[in-house]
Amino acid sequence: MKHIDIKNVITSQEYVGKTVTVCGWVRTSRNSKSVAFIELNDGTSLKNIQVVVEKGDSDFKEPRVGMAVKVEGTVVAGRNNTVEINITPDALTVLGDAPTDYPLQKKGHTLEFLRTIPHLRGRTNTFNAVWRVRSVLAAAIHRYFQEHNYVYVNTPLITGSDCEGAGEMFQVTTNGFTTEYKTEEEYYANDFFGKRAGLSVSGQLEGEMAATAMGKIYTFGPSFRAENSNTPKHLAEFWHIEPEVAFMELDDVIELAEDMLKYVIGDLLKKCPDEVAFFDAHFEKGLKARLEELISHEFGRVTYTEAIELLKKSGENFVYPVEWGCDLQTEHERYLSEKVFKKAVFVTDYPKEIKSFYMKQNPDGKTVAAVDLLVPGVGEIIGGSEREADYDKLIAAMQERGMSMEPYADYLDLRKYGTVPHGGFGLGFERLIMYTTGMANIRDVILFPRTVGSIR
Repeated sequence: MKHIDIKNVITSQEYVGKTVTVCGWVRTSRNSKSVAFIELNDGTSLKNIQVVVEKGDSDFKEPRVGMAVKVEGTVVAGRNNTVEINITPDALTVLGDAPTDYPLQKKGHTLEFLRTIPHLRGRTNTFNAVWRVRSVLAAAIHRYFQEHNYVYVNTPLITGSDCEGAGEMFQVTTNGFTTEYKTEEEYYANDFFGKRAGLSVSGQLEGEMAATAMGKIYTFGPSFRAENSNTPKHLAEFWHIEPEVAFMELDDVIELAEDMLKYVIGDLLKKCPDEVAFFDAHFEKGLKARLEELISHEFGRVTYTEAIELLKKSGENFVYPVEWGCDLQTEHERYLSEKVFKKAVFVTDYPKEIKSFYMKQNPDGKTVAAVDLLVPGVGEIIGGSEREADYDKLIAAMQERGMSMEPYADYLDLRKYGTVPHGGFGLGFERLIMYTTGMANIRDVILFPRTVGSIR
């Protein structure tokens, strides 16, 4: 049906004095003897538009919260530079009823409760703002890479190799439960692909193949991790931004990550001022100032070895003890970014034992050319590296981990035919949204969160 977005009506004075048709869901409704006031929202704006119903002598029935309605009326100037729509009762059409058991009748629901109604929580101010921030950030990410000559590629979601080499993959199979097969090899030989397959944990390996043909590529799609991690930072299905670039060394990876992050956050501040102000007021005081501070300064940089010394000398009583060779935990990452550097900081050159097989080995024989970006409030938000371009060193790293070479045959071939220095990183999209909104739980920044034990 023909109608105008509520966002357009409330942001443009050109509609004042004109008759418009808008549709939306009733957020609140107040009824007096002669006038009713309805707050209407169609999802295009964080702000509602107020519909004023001149009841006259009619027997007007106040619409309930949650109803979907269409109204046709005259736009008038309201107070404080707002606009309203004046209508008569017969200019309101109920498109969809909402009975009295509509779960969002009252305000003040907890985020925990709203997670139990993921199909409805988008009608609240909080999730109205979250989904819009998510959309604007996604568009900014695509725009950044497109403006810098990157080619957008779609890597497979079903794969025969494990990018991280950790085995935390969801299995993809058409074989149901059966005792017919006596061995694992026989089971997979009779499966759909004739071999073991799983959901991709990352598009990086295939992205490298595209980068060695196109030079500069990026992926933006879902990844899957079968980790039994029931934490506020982990999802079984999440969205991943992964640029891969030929002729790129570690310093170039760091420069790209900083430039891209500043671009997309700057774009968000410009395009979503109402949403950022909302999160600043209700979820994290000082959020806007923190984001503005982030993009106005150069990020810090420290090696893993230097970071370990800073943590050991801090005097902090960390839950996880700190020693060279340990994997940094969130408490360590936040201490470095919030207390030591007081800004975003890159940590480089991690021990090779705690990083993935594909990372370039440094001359010291102990570390790899890896980098993590740590930000205040969240911890790690980006992980990347220069990739190992030396065939023999890559083979040795895989053998040390007991990895089978066969699933990686194509990947290894890249080191035989015109190999070049190359690198890239992965940015967890949901963690970026958490950082830019102040939302504390990753379940609240994705439409339908997939976590261990939960697939509603």
